[in-house]
Amino acid sequence: MTDRLLAKVALSIAKSNRSISDVCREYRVSWTTGNKALAAAVQQWLPAPEPTRVLGIDETRARSVKWVVEAESWKRTDPWMTSFVNADPNFSGRLLGLTPGRCGACVSTWLGKQTQEFRDGIEVVVIDPSAPYACGIRSALPGVKIAVDHWHIIKLANQMVTDTRRRVIQEQQGRRGQAIDPMWAHRLLLLTAAEHLSPKQRKRLNKVLDSQDPTGEIQAAYQCKELLRKLLATRNEPRLIRNRLFEFYTACADANTVETIKLAKTIQTWWPAILVFLQHRVTNARTEGFNRVIKQVKRTGCGYRNMDNYEKRIMSHIALNRAA
Repeated sequence: MTDRLLAKVALSIAKSNRSISDVCREYRVSWTTGNKALAAAVQQWLPAPEPTRVLGIDETRARSVKWVVEAESWKRTDPWMTSFVNADPNFSGRLLGLTPGRCGACVSTWLGKQTQEFRDGIEVVVIDPSAPYACGIRSALPGVKIAVDHWHIIKLANQMVTDTRRRVIQEQQGRRGQAIDPMWAHRLLLLTAAEHLSPKQRKRLNKVLDSQDPTGEIQAAYQCKELLRKLLATRNEPRLIRNRLFEFYTACADANTVETIKLAKTIQTWWPAILVFLQHRVTNARTEGFNRVIKQVKRTGCGYRNMDNYEKRIMSHIALNRAA
């Protein structure tokens, strides 16, 4: 086989995001030949990660959990991969790298393999509320600022409202919520931002809260959620941030439920990272966008026997189609 044929096979696999078997049938070569051609071409396609001021880190599931035999014992495989993305809003994004796992050690190991110039250029790292990731970042990049993605904080607040609603209905009815329960039927209105509710929807929600929430716990949880959203929407105004944070903590303390107290403690734990978000307004949206592409490649690949092939396939596809 000529080098030109191998290059054409590798390009067809990566650029079109077709399965290796499909491409190999077209060119009448074996799966092993096509995969080796892709592995060889990847070394030419993938440049070294460029320095970035804002680094985004997130995880995606690589495959289902499996147990394999290693050294005469069973070992549970880690089906996750951590992605590193240039999340600087002032520049086009690019997937910088992938590494197996979703622990602090895999983050610190990947960062340790990069150049000193790359590590020195990072000012802010954006993550989901993940303690292992935060630990790995502090280990590899002491002194760097860590920002938490605000979407996941709002998700925690919505879950707090849902948990409160479920507990209250269980206490009142002695069962889970059903379609015949007005509070269950209007559950989505509780999760909708207040400013997005129409006057008619707001009237319906208030009516349900007045009639179906005698203890006021659900309404209190809803208010705490809205106060947190209001806090996260604040621009870099220190005095206003302090005032809105105080309002949120006060509302959670006044509600005095298991759910609101738990949310307040979570916000207190992650407040330094939340404050970095409010100051720099950086998010993990770009990283989540690359996660979508990674999942598409994974579905086409239909699984790989080792993580190296998985990484090469993803990185090559993104390098050819979605490079900065």
